[in-house]
Amino acid sequence: MRKRILAYRCGTASPTWGSAAYAPAVGRVTEAAERLWRGELALDENPFMSFLGLEELVPELAFVSGFANVTAFATSDGVLLVDTGSFVTGPQVAADVGAWTDRRVHTAIYTHGHVDHAMGINAIERAQGSVRVVAHEAVVARFERYRLTSGYNGIINARQFRVPGLQWPTNYRLPDLRFARDLELTLGGERFCLHHDRGETDDHVWVWAPERKALCTGDLFIWAAPNCGNPQKVQRYPREWAAALRKMEALGAELLLPGHGPPILGADRVRQALAETAELLETLVAQTLELMNAGASLDEVLRAVRAPDHLLERPYLRPVYDEPEFVVRNLWRLYGGWYDGNPARLKPAPDAEVAREVARLSGGPKRLADHATELSDLGEHRLACHFAEMASLAAPQDRGIRKARAAVYGARAAAETSLMAKSVFRAAAKAPPGGGRGR
Repeated sequence: MRKRILAYRCGTASPTWGSAAYAPAVGRVTEAAERLWRGELALDENPFMSFLGLEELVPELAFVSGFANVTAFATSDGVLLVDTGSFVTGPQVAADVGAWTDRRVHTAIYTHGHVDHAMGINAIERAQGSVRVVAHEAVVARFERYRLTSGYNGIINARQFRVPGLQWPTNYRLPDLRFARDLELTLGGERFCLHHDRGETDDHVWVWAPERKALCTGDLFIWAAPNCGNPQKVQRYPREWAAALRKMEALGAELLLPGHGPPILGADRVRQALAETAELLETLVAQTLELMNAGASLDEVLRAVRAPDHLLERPYLRPVYDEPEFVVRNLWRLYGGWYDGNPARLKPAPDAEVAREVARLSGGPKRLADHATELSDLGEHRLACHFAEMASLAAPQDRGIRKARAAVYGARAAAETSLMAKSVFRAAAKAPPGGGRGR
C-alpha cells in the first residue's frame, strides 16, 4: 500500500486532540480542524468550500476534504468509501484515493442521495471498474424525484450556490445493495455498521467503524448550524436528526468524519460537538411544538422561538449556511401544514393586485419605494423588503423603482449571516419582482 499523503504538511507540532489514539502529524486537513475548533479560522459564508485534498489521519484511514468529503477505509478486501463526491469532484477523488493506495475500491456507501455525495461514483468506476454501491432504500425515490424536477433543481441550486446556468443531472448510479433500517458490512474482517435516521434527508445513513472508533456522520454534522430548514428544498426532520446525534454521542467515537468541514479528533470533542448540535435542534423543536400546541400562528411562533446564544457561538454551530428561523418554518410545515394561521393568506389575492392597491392608498409606487429606501437606511431590512417588493410589483417597468428595490435587497443580503438568506436576497436584487422564472 502506498501511504502517500497528498495534503501539505505544515511542520508544526501535533495539537492535543483529547485522545492519544488520534494525535497524527499535522497536515492541511488536521491543521484546519484544530484552528477551526479553537476559533482561529473563520468560516466563509459557505462552510463547504474547503478543498484541502487527501490526508491520511491514521494508518489505513484517509479523509478527502472537498466540497463534500469522502472517507476511505483500506481493508484487506479493498477500500471502503463513505460517500464519493460530486460529478465535478469525483475524478479528483478517484485520483487521490488511487495515489494513496494500490487497493481497488470494493464498496462505496452513499450517506444520502444529494448529488455532491453520490455522483462521484461514475468517475471512480471509470477509473478502476465496478464498485458495490450501498445506500438506504429511499435513495431510489430521491433520484426519481430529481429526474421529475431537474429544471426546478437546476434553478434553485444555481441561485443557492450562485452558479448561473447550472444543469441538474438526470442519470444516477443506483445502489446495488439497499436496506431499510440497519446493516452491518464486513470487509477484511472489519465491521462497518450502517444506521438509517431521517435528518437532513429521508434517506440518510451514518456509519460507525467500531474497531477504529471512527464515525462518519454524513450531513448530520457539517460544521454549521444544521441544514434543517433550507427554504428551497424538501422536508427535513429536526426531531429525528437530534435523536440520531444522541445515538452517535453514546458510541464513544474518537474520530468524527463529517459530510462537510474538517474532521473532529478526540473523544471529548466528538462528544461535545454531537451533544450540542442535538441540543440546538431539541430546543427549537420543543419551543415550536409548545407554541403550536397552544394555538399560536406561524408569525407568533417565528417571533417567539429563540436558539440559545451560547450554542450559536460555537464554531461548529454558527448560522452561516442555514439558520434557526428556517428550521422553525420547516417544523411548522412538518407538523402543521402550509396554512400559517393568517386567514387572509388561505386564499390570497395575487401579490401584484395587493401591491397596486397599497400603492394607490399610499400615494403611488414611488412613495412605497422611497419608504423602503428610508427603512433600509435605518437598518429595518425586513420591513424595507416588503415595501420595495410592493412598489416594484405595482410598477414593474419603472427603472427608478427597480433600482431602489435592488439596493434594498442588496443591503438585506449584506446584513444576513446564512448562505440560504444571502443567496435568495442577492438573486432578488438582480432580477424582476414576483419570484418568476427569471429568478
